[in-house]
Amino acid sequence: MTDVATTTALQDLAAGTYVVDASHSEVGFVARHAMVTKVRGYFRDLEGTITVADDLAASTATASMKTASVDTGSADRDGHIKSADFFDVENHPEITFVSTGIANVDGNEFDLNGDLTILGVTKPVVLKAEFEGTAQDPFGNLRAGFSASTVVEREAWGLTWNAGLETGGVLVSKKITLNLEISAIKQA
Repeated sequence: MTDVATTTALQDLAAGTYVVDASHSEVGFVARHAMVTKVRGYFRDLEGTITVADDLAASTATASMKTASVDTGSADRDGHIKSADFFDVENHPEITFVSTGIANVDGNEFDLNGDLTILGVTKPVVLKAEFEGTAQDPFGNLRAGFSASTVVEREAWGLTWNAGLETGGVLVSKKITLNLEISAIKQA
């Protein structure tokens, strides 16, 4: 197999280092708001590296997102999320993920185990991930695509701010869904 071959099978993914192309990737979250709707947000400033080993189980991934780059589509809400009530961007400028292993490979689906650090608190998470395939882009780059998601309890990382509602319940859900759509470029 050559480095420019297109593949859709995880086991055929070429070994090497892939760097996340932030302009074609997305790391986001979904929170229930006021118990009746969902609000989505994204980190616009992100970077990451995926190292694919010959033995797929030995592969690794790292990522970091700048907390000040959070974007929910509302300047007022973004300002609140950046404050000490949530991400405290002045004292905690990054959220990081470092993989600790790959498990339960089933076709192109797998569990990506890792440590997620928010507000200086590190907790293990399991991302349900899928390899979307590779393609050579018009500029000669070999791209690999991945998607992943998980649900976390935000209070485990110290994200405890909330407000009660007159009708019962709270303003911001405790459970947050994290979603990733990653395009990574294989390095020479």
